Amino acid sequence: MVNARSQAPYQLLIADDDSGFRDVLKELLAPYFKLFEAESGEEAVELVEQIHVDIVLLDMHMDVLTGLEAVRIMKQTNEILPCILITADATEELRQDASAANAYDVLAKPVKRQELVTTVSHALVDTYHDPDVPSWLGN
Repeated sequence: MVNARSQAPYQLLIADDDSGFRDVLKELLAPYFKLFEAESGEEAVELVEQIHVDIVLLDMHMDVLTGLEAVRIMKQTNEILPCILITADATEELRQDASAANAYDVLAKPVKRQELVTTVSHALVDTYHDPDVPSWLGN
């Protein structure tokens, strides 16, 4: 199945309660995506239910709903939605829990630009079968 997405940018949601970290991610990703932001897991879940989002980056540690809990809820709404957790404590246990929740990957903070771009690119290619992603994402 080929998803012809080349005409419109993918829509990416950044969910993190740290506005400074959201700003860093926005600066890296703004040239390539239509971006949405959420300050909490609950807000991220609401946005995914209200608007079309192609991929989600979530901080693990947020008040009320953790990134992992938000992933579990989002997957009930859209089971193919690629969700990438970003956390300072990327333990093996968290990786296993994330895998069980069908998260795409877990990245350790501080995340390197190339690792972020590569992981996002792979998630889009794997999910939407768009062979053009690596070229326009600078991969």
